[in-house]
Amino acid sequence: MERILIIEDEAVIRRALSRLLRRQGYGTAEASSITESESLYSLDAFHLIIADLRLPGGLGTEVIEKCGQTPVLIMTSYASVSSAVDAMKAGAADYIAKPFNHDEILVVIDKLIRQSLLFRQNQALRKDLQRAYPVWGMVGQSAAMQAVFSRIEKVAATDSTVLIYGESGTGKELVARAIHEQGKRSDAPLVTMNCAAIADSLIESELFGYEKGAFTGADKSSPGLIESADNGTLFLDEVAELSAGAQAGLLRVIQEGELRRVGSSQTKHVDVRVLAATHRDLSQRVREGLFRDDLLYRLQVVEIDLPPLRERREDLPDLAHHLLARACEKLNRPLCDLPQHTLECILTYDWPGNIRELENAIERAVILTEGDSIIPELMSFDRPLGTSPARSDRTAAPKGSLDDYFIDFVLQNQEQMTETELARQLGISRKTLWERRQKFGIPRTRPGVSD
Repeated sequence: MERILIIEDEAVIRRALSRLLRRQGYGTAEASSITESESLYSLDAFHLIIADLRLPGGLGTEVIEKCGQTPVLIMTSYASVSSAVDAMKAGAADYIAKPFNHDEILVVIDKLIRQSLLFRQNQALRKDLQRAYPVWGMVGQSAAMQAVFSRIEKVAATDSTVLIYGESGTGKELVARAIHEQGKRSDAPLVTMNCAAIADSLIESELFGYEKGAFTGADKSSPGLIESADNGTLFLDEVAELSAGAQAGLLRVIQEGELRRVGSSQTKHVDVRVLAATHRDLSQRVREGLFRDDLLYRLQVVEIDLPPLRERREDLPDLAHHLLARACEKLNRPLCDLPQHTLECILTYDWPGNIRELENAIERAVILTEGDSIIPELMSFDRPLGTSPARSDRTAAPKGSLDDYFIDFVLQNQEQMTETELARQLGISRKTLWERRQKFGIPRTRPGVSD
């Protein structure tokens, strides 16, 4: 229920307005002055405050600076243009003159309540985003990542173009999002496009928009992604895949702030910050005649190189715990344990798919675990670093494989642990433990101890 505070020194008006609002389903509170309202209530806990302009001890507009983000509706019997202007300048959300029509004030209140709810939802989403993406969505204490964070902080306050290099899955879009969120365009849209995911024949119309009749199927005009990003940020992932025509158009956008829709002879002015990313060597693409050198110069005003996971292994424990907590929250599961032997496997795996592969492996493990621990085999490592793929038979299982780990763990601990304890430590069910014993030919050496 939305709560409204009414600050009005005339008791008859105050109570009548309170009854009207309660009949509409609102919760109400009353005060005869700003001083009384401060002593009785927390002003920022309301969805709306309605205050008379003339109150004992001061003006109703004085409540505006005391109530945080809560909107204030000013009402007065001294209706005039000057008082309305003064109230709005003081930060009032709206202004209404007494005597007012019931329907009139209810329409105004409904509008302000909806605006207040939308604002609060937006604030909550921003907080959720900050929780989901701490340190701009990236985790890392390594020197390489600290250098990345430092460069993001320096470039975010500017409007310079940024070229982000990194292998697939290293978090290039997170860097772009961090630059946008920390910059002066954060209240405007961040529009992203994966250039490799769009056919060459469509990429120009997707980027620059098109006019009605520009091609078959263009039955109406449509803005492109660049126009959608006006006053905000455009992030072009895999920018090396842009067609020649799209490269020429993008260069004009960066240099002149102008674009031309497909099928149009008119240019449009746009104010867009461009961020780009690629895993390719653009200098080599220029030498091969596949990328414009003048566009490369415009894009690489600032470069950010994202290291792959194999080059920042010291970050893996923190990153794994962060992704595990996020996966558990996403899947509505209790927080799982990441035991040391699983961390050791994470540290020795090569992670060719980088953060994306690690995130997917952890989410899969959370889904599949039958206990409260994440064991290595649940993460389905393709191949531990420096070993050959594991074979299913016991004698051929190479050192460092997940099968080998299972065998060693059971043989080393089955004399001291029951089957239930073994299964719990391995993060599997007793049935799975029995099945794997059969698979590798490991009989229970102490048959009398089973649970």
